Amino acid sequence: MEIEEKSEGRTLALSFYGEMDHRGAQGALRRVELAVDAALPLTLALDFSGVTFMDSSGIALILRARQKMRRLNGSVVLRNVPGQAKRVLDAAGISRFVAT
Repeated sequence: MEIEEKSEGRTLALSFYGEMDHRGAQGALRRVELAVDAALPLTLALDFSGVTFMDSSGIALILRARQKMRRLNGSVVLRNVPGQAKRVLDAAGISRFVAT
């Protein structure tokens, strides 16, 4: 999984490319945590436009990112979620916790 990082004011935008499965999500989660620690953003925008497949590991990544941002009194926003990933997120009810 590749991750592109961009700061936009107090928003940290992370774009994911590849499969967000168990293996891909493990490395991605570590990168998310390091990026948030370095930037201390108010908003973390997770862009899924480059995600070709996602399973429950992607849900875990989003929820862990949400926990980290809540400790900073910040929020998480999801952007450009493709159809397959959206179905996974909808089935889990993620929209109750994170803006999509």
